[in-house]
Amino acid sequence: MTSSAFSRDAQLKSMELTISKAEKYMGQFCTLLAAYTRKTAKLRDKADSLVQQLHDYANNEGPELRICLKNFAEDLAMVQDYRQAEVERLETRVVSPLKAYGNIVKTKRTDLKRFSADRNQEIKELQRLEKLRLRNPSDIQSITQAETNLQKASSNANRSSRQMEETITDFQRQKLCDVKRIFSDFIMVEMLFHAKALEVYTHTFNNLEMMDIDKDLEFFRNQIQISGPLLENTAAISAVPQYPSPTPSTLRLTQQLSLSNPIRSSDQLKKTLNRNVRRQKDMYEEEDDDDEEEEEEEEEEERSDSENEEEEPQTFRQSYAAQYTTTLKQK
Repeated sequence: MTSSAFSRDAQLKSMELTISKAEKYMGQFCTLLAAYTRKTAKLRDKADSLVQQLHDYANNEGPELRICLKNFAEDLAMVQDYRQAEVERLETRVVSPLKAYGNIVKTKRTDLKRFSADRNQEIKELQRLEKLRLRNPSDIQSITQAETNLQKASSNANRSSRQMEETITDFQRQKLCDVKRIFSDFIMVEMLFHAKALEVYTHTFNNLEMMDIDKDLEFFRNQIQISGPLLENTAAISAVPQYPSPTPSTLRLTQQLSLSNPIRSSDQLKKTLNRNVRRQKDMYEEEDDDDEEEEEEEEEEERSDSENEEEEPQTFRQSYAAQYTTTLKQK
């Protein structure tokens, strides 16, 4: 009996150590993963602020950058929806089961105290029997009664020991299964989020790569160039035809002719002026012909460019979120 009592003492210490380790590490896991979940929720909130800032900034930029930033903001908002689902799943599948171990450990400690009480009762009955045998070995009735009490206490201790062994074994089995399931769920939740985020971000990255910077630069140059009445006046002045001024030799010849023979000089002057006018008209007609040819060439180039643009397929850039919404509506 003495050996069995001491063996149950070692058994009790082993069970207490098992429960204490479970309480310690499960509590630490619960604290850390709860903090992890809160940090993830804060990251979601910061990303929502970034989405709003991207929308505000996009409204002040050129068309190309505006489209890319708005698509990026929509996709980033969609990723935050996935992050919200991640937070909810972490709370449900990871943090809550770990929190439940607080009550489980309390229950096991109560069972352990019951087993400890039965073991202590057995030890007390054993010590009482030994004292009776030492003090009054001739008192057979008292010794017999003490032995009977010891047998009852030992029987209760044995029964409690078997029950406690089963309880601790079930507890250990449940703990192993829960640890496996909790961390498997944790990995699965993270994998689902990152897989969805990778899918969205891949589409967003390709959208950003397709941005035409030259178009926005051209849009910016058109905004900063001088425009309005000043350019119109300049164009009107340049459109006025300018005639060449007469040379000194022509003036001298005109003066000499007018002095020598007024009638003849006037006729020659008229002929000279008519020739000059016809020559200038021919020059302007040649310039007009050249301008018309250049305009015709430009029109042909524009028509060919428009035909090429019609042949090329037009691509409309959309965010992943917009495409996803369109697909759901079609279904």
